[in-house]
Amino acid sequence: MMRNEQRRALRILVDIPIVVESIGQPALTLHANLERIYERVNATNERQGEQVIGAVRDLSTNGAFIHGEPLPLLSRVAMRFSLEEVGPVEAVGWILWRRTEDCEIPRDGGSPTQLRRGFGVLFEAISLEARFAIHKMVTQAFRSST
Repeated sequence: MMRNEQRRALRILVDIPIVVESIGQPALTLHANLERIYERVNATNERQGEQVIGAVRDLSTNGAFIHGEPLPLLSRVAMRFSLEEVGPVEAVGWILWRRTEDCEIPRDGGSPTQLRRGFGVLFEAISLEARFAIHKMVTQAFRSST
């Protein structure tokens, strides 16, 4: 478990099996007055309906890094994984970044950093119970590392 101070939310390193499915985005019907001035980011439909099996490797209350076959950027995804204190968790999120292959970053005077292929997901919807459990996990890991 590890703390990374460069991120908005504290996170921990984990190894939790996950199933991720690209679900797309429901159609939006707006009043004509609003439709004329409304803009939003639309999810890609590329690979919609496809499932990826992977592992959550980095987890925070805001999102996760998932090691596995990367889905396209701006995919809206449904995720299923388990947390020890909660049991099965279902969440919806957006893929905001990805690494298409494993990568090695050299470090001055130390072993290189290994980065795995996968993608970063920002949670759109996750149960409050799961979010609290993640917060508790991260807080406990932070306390034990200081």
